[in-house]
Order: sequence, then C-alpha cells, then structure tokens
Amino acid sequence: MAKDKAPALDAPLDDAPLSGKGHATPTRKEREAANKRPLVAGDNKEARKASRAKLQESRDRARIGMANGEEKFLPLRDKGPQRRYVRDYVDARFSLGEVMIPVMFAVILATLVPNPTVQTALMLALYAFVILVIVDSLLLGWLVTRKLKAKFGDGKVEKGVRWYAAMRALQLRPLRLPKPQVKRGKYPV
Repeated sequence: MAKDKAPALDAPLDDAPLSGKGHATPTRKEREAANKRPLVAGDNKEARKASRAKLQESRDRARIGMANGEEKFLPLRDKGPQRRYVRDYVDARFSLGEVMIPVMFAVILATLVPNPTVQTALMLALYAFVILVIVDSLLLGWLVTRKLKAKFGDGKVEKGVRWYAAMRALQLRPLRLPKPQVKRGKYPV
C-alpha cells in the first residue's frame, strides 16, 4: 500500500521548484539581428507608384464630383439643400458682379491713357460700378432670403445664405465651383 501512495516518475512534482527558462540566453549579436528590420517593408518603388496612382485617382474623382455638385464631395460650406437652391438661383440669374473683374481690368488698362481728365472719369465710373454691384448683391441677398423662406419655412433659413449668394454672384460664371447646374433663366422651383 505504501507503493501506491508514492508519486509516479512521469507526473510533475507540485512542490518541486522549476529551474531555468527553457532556452539559452541570446547573445548580443542575436538580439541586434532580431531588432533589425527595413525602414519601409516591401518593394518601395512599385508600392509608392501604386500608392500615388490610387491617391491621384481618388483626387480626380473628388474633383470631378465637386465640379458636378455631388453632395459627398462638396466642402461643408456648399452642402445642404438650401445652399444648392442658392447656387441654382444665382446661376440662373445674370449679376453685375460677374463682369466686375473684366470691367476692373479694362479700367486699369484705360488708366494708362496719359490724360488726367480721362483717368478721373474712369475712376469715378469704376466707383459707380462698384456701388451698383453692391446694390445688386444686396438685392440678390434679399431675393434669395425671401425665396428660401417661402420654400423651407420662415424660421428654417440658414445663416450666411446672403453672403454665400453674393460671393457666388461675384465670380465669373465659368470659374464657379461647383459648376453651374442650371442654364440662365431656369430658376429653381
């Protein structure tokens, strides 16, 4: 019976302390070799070329999407149904601000005339034109606000739509982003 109580040779001893960690301590050379790895993994040249091509493709898609007025590609200032309505309203209308840059350029060229009377008259005409553009922008802001109140409700008009309309009206039509989606005279409903 005493033989049955004795522990088997194959069974681990619970009370016996384990010694060692099971492997030899690595040398310094082995440690340094294990820590060495390339700064950039993989085939650098082809990976960079593929990454650039993918990035260029996504940028082109975003640029085309923004130009076409796709909502997910628009910057925050252009998003929303009210901003789309303002863009369509401004693009359907002729504004004096559209011709402001060409008029200013023509006045600058015309001031090269050495006659001071002509230069003074041109500058006064330019000031009068700027005042007309400001009045046109104020009128546009009032019209846009009135139309938005009628369409979206009296208290639902976003802040900044007047400024947004005026800034869009001051840009040359071909240079506007997003590009005009309506023809002249086709006002939004």
